[in-house]
Amino acid sequence: MKILFSPSESKDKECAEGAFNESSFIFKELFKYRLEALQIYENCIKNANLEELQTLFGVKNPTQEFLHNLKIAPTKRAIELYTGVSYEYLNFQNLEEKAQNYILDNTLIFSNLFGVVRASDTLPFYKFKQGAKLGTFAIEKFYKEHFSKALDEYLKDEEVLDLRAGFYDKFYTPKKKISTYKFLKNGKIVSHYAKAYRGILLRIAAQNQIGSNAKLLSKLPNNLKLKDIKQLKFKEEITLEIID
Repeated sequence: MKILFSPSESKDKECAEGAFNESSFIFKELFKYRLEALQIYENCIKNANLEELQTLFGVKNPTQEFLHNLKIAPTKRAIELYTGVSYEYLNFQNLEEKAQNYILDNTLIFSNLFGVVRASDTLPFYKFKQGAKLGTFAIEKFYKEHFSKALDEYLKDEEVLDLRAGFYDKFYTPKKKISTYKFLKNGKIVSHYAKAYRGILLRIAAQNQIGSNAKLLSKLPNNLKLKDIKQLKFKEEITLEIID
């Protein structure tokens, strides 16, 4: 089973591995497209005023560390670079080695700057707010156009668990059956809790070496109750109720 996962806005600045190259990423043959998108991003930064940088980075006071040359910057494994809510609850560093290897081997993270990467691929610290625009360049459409065929081939014989936020459908929409999750609390769809529980579900999958979504459903924690399963074309949409 392969798991699709979102990145996060927050990242670890402490990177110690060497600069990335074409061998740093899945789909080595598509590396040129990553460089093309990165060049457009860097050109936008060079020509942006303060207000535009604030929007691009999603912060009020952009600092010099946001402006470093990403092509020569030190890197870190993607699964450890991202530090948002999902990653806090995943708590990768405190998993046993077997569980860590499961994540490194089976998880694809959809970077909004570098495109789809393996959990084990190395990335530099960067800032790029989800949904921020690079002029007229639609980076999500660019990656969808150039990477979908390779992803379709990569995933064709795999069961797929899609734990991404909905925004990342813009980068890739699977053309086969996938399983997705929605989370309810007090009868209402939640977003912050969803981030946490996506991390929890990935952690459970790794700890139990899960090979199917049916097996994952059998390992749900006590505070998650299965409420509904809907089949929507290729998407199996599973709704879980968060119990206090």
